[in-house]
Amino acid sequence: MPELPEVETVRRGLLPAMEGRLIERAEVNRPDLRWPLPERMAERLTGARVLALRRRSKYILADLSTGETLLIHLGMSGRMLVSGITLGAFFHEHPAPEKHDHVVLHLEGGARVTFNDARRFGAMDLLPTATAESHPLLVEIGPEPLGNAFNGSYLSARLKGRNTPIKSALLDQHLVAGLGNIYVCETLYRAGIHPARRAADVASPQDLVPIIRDVLAEAIEAGGSSLKDYRRTDGELGYFQKAFAVYGREGEPCLTAGCTSIIARIVQSGRSSFFCPTCQT
Repeated sequence: MPELPEVETVRRGLLPAMEGRLIERAEVNRPDLRWPLPERMAERLTGARVLALRRRSKYILADLSTGETLLIHLGMSGRMLVSGITLGAFFHEHPAPEKHDHVVLHLEGGARVTFNDARRFGAMDLLPTATAESHPLLVEIGPEPLGNAFNGSYLSARLKGRNTPIKSALLDQHLVAGLGNIYVCETLYRAGIHPARRAADVASPQDLVPIIRDVLAEAIEAGGSSLKDYRRTDGELGYFQKAFAVYGREGEPCLTAGCTSIIARIVQSGRSSFFCPTCQT
């Protein structure tokens, strides 16, 4: 499942094609993805101008001139691909239509944005912009980890007395938005904290905030992590996976200078946690 860095990378890749541009024509090629698509979706999108393109947790939000916001969730295999526009040093021609091109936006200036989702775990919805934050998918999400509301005082207060493992606490979207398995594993390695340590027993939880921000910033700079289906809007892979210190490295040597331990894996709430048994206590 794409996490915050992957979704932010996609949002940034969509900006030159979508923000400020008119949707001249929208194609909706099926009635549903993970859930039913909005009624008259193609009609409601056609003729709307994209005023702003923003991200909330793992969701992309396109605010439209019609007073509605298009909510986009990539799910496990969803891709937003941009064509008909120059991205970086290359002009991306329109590809031939594919079987799983479920929603296609034709924008002024010749750009095209295609939502392709082979397994249809993604989602789209149209909601009133004025009340977007009260949408069921958004209303209970915690503060953004890169925003001012997520700070040392906040995190210390939220972890105080919490009996769950610190790994589980940081994955809780009510506590902080957008963090997923990969980046929590990498954060805890850098912080020297074992993923099974009780959240309330973390001595200086405020120290986690800058580490979380550094990990996310580096991942965004690298275009996210491509493990299976994720692609950037130009179709290229992200490459932060090349910088993983622990995630997916079970049985490999710890990268900390002087450490002779091997990266271990445990399962927590059905998810793999990777860590160094020496460096993380």
